[in-house]
Amino acid sequence: MVEIGNVEVRDVFKIERIGAHSHIRGLGLKENLEVIDVADGLVGQHAARRAAGVVVKMIKEGRIAGRAVLIAGPPGSGKTAIAMGISKAIGQDTPFVSITASEVYSVDLAKTEALMQAFRKAIGIRIKEETEVLEGEVVMVEIDRPASGLGPKVGKLTLKTTDMEAIYDLGSKMAENVIKEKVTAGDVIQIDKGSGRINKVGRSIAKTHDYDAMGPQMKFVACPDGEIQKRIENVNTISLHDIDVINSRTHGYLAVFSGDTGEIKGEVREQINKKVLEWREENKAQIVPGVLFIDEAHMLDLECFSFLNRAIEADLSPILILATNKGFVQIRGTTLKSAHGIPFDLLDRALIVRTHPYTENDQREILKIRAMEESVELEDTALEILVKITSTTSLRYGMQLISTADVLRQRRKGEKVSVEDLKKVYKAFYDVKRAQNYLKQHEDLFITDLNQQI
Repeated sequence: MVEIGNVEVRDVFKIERIGAHSHIRGLGLKENLEVIDVADGLVGQHAARRAAGVVVKMIKEGRIAGRAVLIAGPPGSGKTAIAMGISKAIGQDTPFVSITASEVYSVDLAKTEALMQAFRKAIGIRIKEETEVLEGEVVMVEIDRPASGLGPKVGKLTLKTTDMEAIYDLGSKMAENVIKEKVTAGDVIQIDKGSGRINKVGRSIAKTHDYDAMGPQMKFVACPDGEIQKRIENVNTISLHDIDVINSRTHGYLAVFSGDTGEIKGEVREQINKKVLEWREENKAQIVPGVLFIDEAHMLDLECFSFLNRAIEADLSPILILATNKGFVQIRGTTLKSAHGIPFDLLDRALIVRTHPYTENDQREILKIRAMEESVELEDTALEILVKITSTTSLRYGMQLISTADVLRQRRKGEKVSVEDLKKVYKAFYDVKRAQNYLKQHEDLFITDLNQQI
């Protein structure tokens, strides 16, 4: 709490949400695709991670077009974690779109339209453009304001590099931009000559003595060298879906932010595809096929699978990764049974990656990683008890006990989560097996038949 003018003001901290897979940093592989047992948040699953590494290499080299990848394994065996690892290993510039199969069934969009939009979101267009900029360290800023305060503002801006120094006159628009961006002497800036937009690159290293005044978030950079006026190449990546939305709505790019995209006509997409391919031939743009990850793929029906068969063979197609934990089950909407609930013709096009149940040692390492991610310290005996609980219940249940036990640890003001804390939360929260046993023992207390009278 900070007191300002007899008013208490709370300090504001950035809160980062900890998700189920927020500890995943990559696939944990060496350059030769050799698996590191515990690395990048992943543990075990050597064969699956190595296969995923091969997929990532093929994606980067553009040699996996027209194929799909199926990650299949029992519940809690790390299928989604491996998919997240693939997305991290590919890099930030490559689009990665993750959906669950049930998202396809919407009252607003047809199933095939929802899938098509997901496909187009996973295809990036890297557009190159050259612009002329003024880049240098600000030596001095002078802004002349009218005495009345009503007229246009003008001024002068002095920029320097290691090789030269120049003074520029500022018109009213540029003077307003300088004031708006709070440009001061010692800032290293870029000015786009075409638009007049000012980009603050950072603070000059020569001004490091002002660090305490500016805070730890300030970035210090070296003074630029060479000419002040130079041509730079900017690379912007935008998804095909964003281009579709911009060109299919009367209010243009604002439709990207409104969220109400609706159905997009096939003619619009055909024209966009034609234009994008022209840009690629002229070296104005580069197509970046990303990754579309569909979890719980067995929830899709025959119509969706037929669409996927055709879509992955198109000229503009991302890499499709499916995940499922089903065995031989019926394909949704039919009486036909198939492996993983997926038709044979799509399975035949897929590279199938298998995941296996974690060993006790793997579970111990995963629980350690999750405890570290959630900033929870466990006693050694508590960790061993948690491993035993996990091996008889499920890994997800064991991970959920970490944060709940830490709440009890905080209440008693202890340093580490103890065995007693785990015992209390184990009694408070049922796992699936105990919940099923409870239902069987007290079946007469629950309504099992819709026609049963209350």
